[in-house]
Amino acid sequence: MPSPSPRGLPVKQYAVQSQLPIYEWPDVGSGEYDVGVVASFGRLLSEALILKFPYGILNVHPSCLPRWRGPAPVIHTVLHGDTVTGVTIMQIRPKRFDVGPILKQETIPVPPKSTAKELEAVLSRLGANMVKFSNILLLFTHLVAPKISAGTSCVKWEEQTSEQIFRLYRAIGNIIPLQTLWMANTIKLLDLVEVNSSVLADPKLTGQALIPGSVIYHKQSQILLVYCKDSWIGVRSVMLKKALTATDFYNGYLHPWYHKNSQAQPSQCRFQTLRLPTKKKQKKTVAM
Repeated sequence: MPSPSPRGLPVKQYAVQSQLPIYEWPDVGSGEYDVGVVASFGRLLSEALILKFPYGILNVHPSCLPRWRGPAPVIHTVLHGDTVTGVTIMQIRPKRFDVGPILKQETIPVPPKSTAKELEAVLSRLGANMVKFSNILLLFTHLVAPKISAGTSCVKWEEQTSEQIFRLYRAIGNIIPLQTLWMANTIKLLDLVEVNSSVLADPKLTGQALIPGSVIYHKQSQILLVYCKDSWIGVRSVMLKKALTATDFYNGYLHPWYHKNSQAQPSQCRFQTLRLPTKKKQKKTVAM
């Protein structure tokens, strides 16, 4: 098990209740074992460790390998709109992630509009049912925040369709909020919703030039409407210094802006893509 162990780690609770020996990673004890099992472990296992298990170490991977090898398979499943996913039981090989013989694989349909967190729960149950074990060393870890860059959360209004933005929200929204710019201020989009057909038929939306990022407050539904590459998305709440409902954001920011810029077109009041700085690699020079 990883160190430090969180109090609520289910596998540790089970081990304590069953009076099983527990070791904190990287200490795996000095005993002899039959087979090891890892799930969402996120660490490379050394060849010396693997050799401690005469029947090898199994990896419970939440995708249909070889698709979505690496640390964030569930996120990419949702992000790319996959309709089918599954769990793969494979044998661990040293030095590389998710490379080794596939021993068992089961597929399931992806529940429509499920978030990564919801799909993760479904796949964890499937993986548990696929693994049968006894007298083995467990190297399970809890589900942690996948390795994603902050730039992934930046909405690209000119490039992304409404469906792509909703996939992004379902994939990482519970881990890191989607981000954008408003009047040079970073704003986080906390609660996204789909826009129904009655709202889309509003003349205020159809009777103007549509520019990606354009933001309008829809009073009847009390949501912010933001135009993407192809259509609108709805936003119920945002974070700008503090959490604000769409109505709060309108009253505190949008309405004052319109009052100050009475001659401006609605499309001039818009969210813009946040461009985060990237780390530049230092060039190495060699004196000859």
